[in-house]
Amino acid sequence: MSAPGLLRAVLVDDEPLALRRLARMLEETGRVTVAATYTDPVEAAEALRAAPPDALFVDVSMPGMSGFELVRALPMPPPVVFTTAFDTYALQAFEVSSVDYLLKPVDARGLARALDKLVRMHPLLAQERLRALEAALQPPAPLSRLTSRTGTRVRVVELADATHLYAEDRLVYVARAGRADVVDMSLAELERRLDPTRWLRIHRATLVQLDAIVEVLGGYGDARVHLKDGTVLSVARDRLRELRERLGGAAGGRSSSGRRSWP
Repeated sequence: MSAPGLLRAVLVDDEPLALRRLARMLEETGRVTVAATYTDPVEAAEALRAAPPDALFVDVSMPGMSGFELVRALPMPPPVVFTTAFDTYALQAFEVSSVDYLLKPVDARGLARALDKLVRMHPLLAQERLRALEAALQPPAPLSRLTSRTGTRVRVVELADATHLYAEDRLVYVARAGRADVVDMSLAELERRLDPTRWLRIHRATLVQLDAIVEVLGGYGDARVHLKDGTVLSVARDRLRELRERLGGAAGGRSSSGRRSWP
C-alpha cells in the first residue's frame, strides 16, 4: 500500500478512454491510489502474479483474455471489481468471488459502493484506517504556554510561572507574580487543554496550579486557598474534597511556611 489508508489498485481495460476515466474517478475519491493501468490483459496477468495489489478493477470483455479468465489465472487473486457494459455478466462476476461489478459508464455512486465493499473485505486496510483514526483522536499535548494580545503586542506566558487562571467580566486572565494578562481562551477550553496532574478547577471561575498552593483553610462553605504569591482564592463546596485529595489527603501538606494544611 503506497500510503496509509489508501487502496493500491490496478486497472485493466482494453479501452484507453474508459481506463483513464476510471483512474481519474478513483483518484478523485481520495481513497485509492492507482498503482498501474493495463490495456493488455495478458501483460496485466503477469504483473499481477508478481505484485498483487489491494484491489483489481478489470473489464469483463477484452480481446485475448476476458476479465474472468484473467482473475482465474491468478494464484491468489486480490479483491476484484468488474466493469462491464452488459448487465448479463453480473451473475458470472459473483461466481468468481468478485466484490462488485460496475456498469459502464461508471458513475460516482456505484464506485463509492464498490469502494465501501473493498474496505470491508480488506482487513489490513481496515486496521490502517483504525490506527489513523486513533492517532487523529489522540488528545493534544497539554499546554505549556499561553499568549496574551494587546493591540499588536503579543506576550508569551509560561504556564510553569502561573499561579492561577480566572474569569472576570467576561474575560479570562492568567495570573503570575502579581500580574494578570488577558488570554483568548475560555476557562472550559483551558481546563481541557491543561495538564490535569498540575491544574484543578476549584471554582466555576477559577483554575489553580496545585504547586502554587501553600495552604488550604476553612471547611465546606468557606474554604479558601493561599497561594505562594499571597493570593487568596475561594474554593467551591463541590470542589473541596477533590482539592484535598489532589493535595495529598486530609492528613496534611504545606502551611504558609512550606506545609499544606487544613482542618
